[in-house]
Amino acid sequence: MNRRTIAATMILAFASALAFASAFGCAALAKTAGPPPELGVNRGVVELETARVAGISVRIAEDLANVIDDGATRRVLPVIGKGALQNITDLKLLRGVDMAILQTDVLDHARQQNLFPGIEYWATYITKLYNEELHVLARQDVKSVTDLANQKVNVDLRGAGTSITAGRLFELLNIPVVATNDDQEVALEKLRRGEIAAMAFVAGKPAPIFRNLTAANDFHFLAIPLTPAVTATYVPTRLTATDYPGVVPQDRAVDTIAVGAVLVAANLQQGSERYRNLVNFVEAFFTGFQSLLDPGHHPKWREVNITAELPGWRRFPPAEQWLQRNTQIAAAPNLQDLRAIFSRFIDERQQASGAPGLSAEQKNELFGQFELWQKGQVR
Repeated sequence: MNRRTIAATMILAFASALAFASAFGCAALAKTAGPPPELGVNRGVVELETARVAGISVRIAEDLANVIDDGATRRVLPVIGKGALQNITDLKLLRGVDMAILQTDVLDHARQQNLFPGIEYWATYITKLYNEELHVLARQDVKSVTDLANQKVNVDLRGAGTSITAGRLFELLNIPVVATNDDQEVALEKLRRGEIAAMAFVAGKPAPIFRNLTAANDFHFLAIPLTPAVTATYVPTRLTATDYPGVVPQDRAVDTIAVGAVLVAANLQQGSERYRNLVNFVEAFFTGFQSLLDPGHHPKWREVNITAELPGWRRFPPAEQWLQRNTQIAAAPNLQDLRAIFSRFIDERQQASGAPGLSAEQKNELFGQFELWQKGQVR
């Protein structure tokens, strides 16, 4: 065998060995490699669209994510929206959005105005959440809401929840205002410069944007007249010095209104992966709900009753089924929390009616009667 033949044979043998080693390595790698990483990252993910950061829904979504995420089978991905009406559009059409936090009056407005035909059939709610309060912050020279007639009042971006609530309220009060539509942070600066008379904002108290205001800012919250037309549409409530110590005097709470927030589900195809992920979310949320009442989470969670119904709207079927299976668990409130909610209810009702406040002993006596009534012992 000549040198050329020997060299060719060696090259062929080396190539064959290299090919075998490569094939063996690929086979071994195939045996040891796990599933593609994107499968693990996307497992159990649900997207929750919120309002913008000036309110509290972003914090609420963060609380949900911290409680529900388990690092393997569940994950809540908050998405900051552009406004209530856009959020409804996203809930219906945007790929990936599974839930949204919306105001109840926005849902009613969308249905009444037929902005989203058939919304009552394709949009379902998982649970009612907390109440959000209307804040109307004005310069000191604006003494009352009636002084805003024909003046510039910022009502947030077009289609935002605040713009809808404020529009309805000023109509109920028969106060024509010149509405402006700036972002709330921009509006606050315009208020400082005297370019607008007031700014309206619907947000759960204490709203982060107002927390650092002081008397030196020369602003105050305007009281909302609680007329029969207003109280027939919205829940009366108050802003207090506890909520905003730098703006509200200790002895002068400010009458206002509140509107409910609700967690709404997208119209997902039953049996699809997204639908299963949402069912998984509901199970984890409802089962772990009590942990959201622990210190460290937003205090608004203490207003939430997951069994409360939203008249005129359908509940997401798996949420309804969970409540039916777990009626006693869902309906068993923490006694201390219930007492605190009851005391707050009494205070706000007394204040709204102008009646003198009740002492702690009187409230305890009334709460005892309420417990008896609740147990069916009072006829």
